[in-house]
Amino acid sequence: MKNKIKVGIIGTGSISEFHVAGYKKLIDVCEVEAVCDIDKVKVENFAKKHGIKNSYTDYNEMLANHKLDGVSVCTWNSVHMDASIAALEKKMGVLCEKPMAINANEAIKMQEVAKKNNSLLMIGFVRRFGNDTEIAKDFIDKGNLGDIYYAKAKYLRRSGSPGGWFKDKRYSGGGPLIDLSVHVVDLVKYLANNPKPISAYGVTYSNLGPNRAKGASGYLVEDGDQYQFNVEDLALAMIKFDNGMTLFVETSFNLNIKKDENSIELFGTKGGLKISPDVELYTELADRFVDVSCHGASALSFTGLFEREIAHFVDCLRGETSCISTGQDGLEIMKIIDAVYESARTNKEILIK
Repeated sequence: MKNKIKVGIIGTGSISEFHVAGYKKLIDVCEVEAVCDIDKVKVENFAKKHGIKNSYTDYNEMLANHKLDGVSVCTWNSVHMDASIAALEKKMGVLCEKPMAINANEAIKMQEVAKKNNSLLMIGFVRRFGNDTEIAKDFIDKGNLGDIYYAKAKYLRRSGSPGGWFKDKRYSGGGPLIDLSVHVVDLVKYLANNPKPISAYGVTYSNLGPNRAKGASGYLVEDGDQYQFNVEDLALAMIKFDNGMTLFVETSFNLNIKKDENSIELFGTKGGLKISPDVELYTELADRFVDVSCHGASALSFTGLFEREIAHFVDCLRGETSCISTGQDGLEIMKIIDAVYESARTNKEILIK
């Protein structure tokens, strides 16, 4: 029997709760040995809550004191590169939350270190592990769409700026484009068999700011005076890929719409597919247009979602499978994000190399 995989967690924000829950589901093969956060009280409370013996406020100290097989990086975006590289240099596998970094240059450095040390670098594109994605991929892989040539991805919130570090570019790298659209852009790219992006044209708007009307609001994080609101409210982009596919993207923290919208659509020579939230197929059968839906629920379920992602990471660490959410995947998404921001700044189409 193989020894238990020993892992550490860097960052104890809300996303880390999903990671630790995933690891605890794998108690027979995995153990969370240490956790780190710059907030001493916060990390000690997290460790106590989850029965983790070792807590730190410096991840370098944690990595030096423990021979870990893998590390989850759950910090704000501006720390993703440094924390990941610190672990990769010690030949530890890394599961880095999305986005991979705050720009492509940082992502390239992470990839280089991972390759140099032959270390696993997995990016937390959790939608790849969704039940809806599995259904959609079955439809596509069995040829029901034919050649996919156009796609649309939408992740819009009416009043959904999380506040805190998410609203401050120094920590986040940007607004909804880098925070939200990466989920749906990567999902389209994954379902379309990972074509390479070749160019992007985009626009961003910062018209509404952080102050919204009273009423229901979305996910919020701890806020403070150190954070400034300096990211976009809305981003729109058109992205071209080397297989001829074009993707149109809409994403917002704040937008005057009736309700939040989250969907992807793919259009091929034989059929079209939509996830919004259920999976539907639009095609032809017996010389008729038909709409196909699944028996039972096909909408994304968060039950087991992160657990499947964590289980895949642990299986990769144990050498039992190949990673389906690689550092190269993360780098290509960062190149797209960079190109859209640069296009919005210059009002020009940007080539992606």
